[in-house]
Amino acid sequence: MAKTTLHCSFCGKNRDEVKILIAGQEGHICESCVDHAKEIVFQEVESKKDSKSAFKLSVKKPIELKNHLDEYVIGQNEAKKILAVAVYNHYKRLNQPTGSNGKQNKKGEKQDDVEIEKSNVIMVGETGTGKTLLAKTIAKLLNVPFAIVDATVFTEAGYVGEDVESILTRLLQVCNYDVSAAESGIVYIDEIDKIARKTDNPSITRDVSGEGVQQGLLKLLEGTDVLVPPQGGRKHPDQKLIKINTQNILFICGGAFDGIDKVIARRVNTNAIGFNVNKSVQEEMKNNLLKFVNAQDLKSFGLIPELLGRLPIVTYLDPLDKVTLKSILTEPKNALIKQYRKLFELEGIDLKIEEEVLEFMVDKAMEFKLGARGLRSICETMLTDAMFELPSTDKKEFTLSLIYATQKFEHAKTNVLKVA
Repeated sequence: MAKTTLHCSFCGKNRDEVKILIAGQEGHICESCVDHAKEIVFQEVESKKDSKSAFKLSVKKPIELKNHLDEYVIGQNEAKKILAVAVYNHYKRLNQPTGSNGKQNKKGEKQDDVEIEKSNVIMVGETGTGKTLLAKTIAKLLNVPFAIVDATVFTEAGYVGEDVESILTRLLQVCNYDVSAAESGIVYIDEIDKIARKTDNPSITRDVSGEGVQQGLLKLLEGTDVLVPPQGGRKHPDQKLIKINTQNILFICGGAFDGIDKVIARRVNTNAIGFNVNKSVQEEMKNNLLKFVNAQDLKSFGLIPELLGRLPIVTYLDPLDKVTLKSILTEPKNALIKQYRKLFELEGIDLKIEEEVLEFMVDKAMEFKLGARGLRSICETMLTDAMFELPSTDKKEFTLSLIYATQKFEHAKTNVLKVA
């Protein structure tokens, strides 16, 4: 009978080709494969350590949170205050001891069994007023996993489109699939107004991307165990799912709610007439009706009452006026003008912008009604030619004058008209 030659079960090398061959119950391993296995184990352990250490919650007081938001977002003081308090209370709630079990607090009194509910937020504001920026900035300061998702991609379960569970897939991907970190993260659901119910009569016809999605979000917002597909997409029986508890995930929803001002106007009756009516107050109310928004208006717009009950905090963002838009251009840490100066500086060019140009940019942004985002496209229109030509020259300074800016802007406008 032929003698069986011993070999490594991993790399297949014979006994004569290796220094050491360690025997197991049903196989062998050589010293080289042991070294490789050690490296793999070390890398896996370190990567898990890194992913967990990357998110160490840094809870700040509400005033500190607002002061930090002030550095990046101009105006919107009411929204900042409400968001700061909601976030602070949420993470204070996470550190709350669960259950009394006879424990005592610092005063020697017995702890009660009061459980603090989640403070999910819904923000109403025109496009470009800073809804996404507020949520993103506050998550960065707290150092928690943060995901932005778009409500328009979701459909009711069983239809073409994404399931609402894929919201949590994005959050998992951000924190490298660390479930414990994801379970204390923040999710910003944008364009929440686009899933409004199309009619006041519930479920007469299937509203697969409206009311159906709202109903799918209910348990997610409230807090429950959700089975999440790791790569997103549709669930199927052979797929390995990850269980996430959403009890401690803070949901912030935002939307433009275009047309809700008419709903608010009907409720607050801005068209009151008579000798005792204060016309200036009436005019101010008409210019910014969003400050009077409440859950009743959102229900009239098309959000179902069950969803609004799980979004208890309603806040608004003021429309941007000329003064605010000019401040956005120059004052925040990541102001547009600072960004362009940095871009030119990397080429060794000193960018100077005349004050009249800033006024011109603001006027055009107000005309287009695109908010802060409109400023970016206006800046690009005026500076594209300069950014194209100057890197190939020896110029060390460039001044954006009103004549140059107007010329470039009008030229771009003319080209658009020609194409049309």
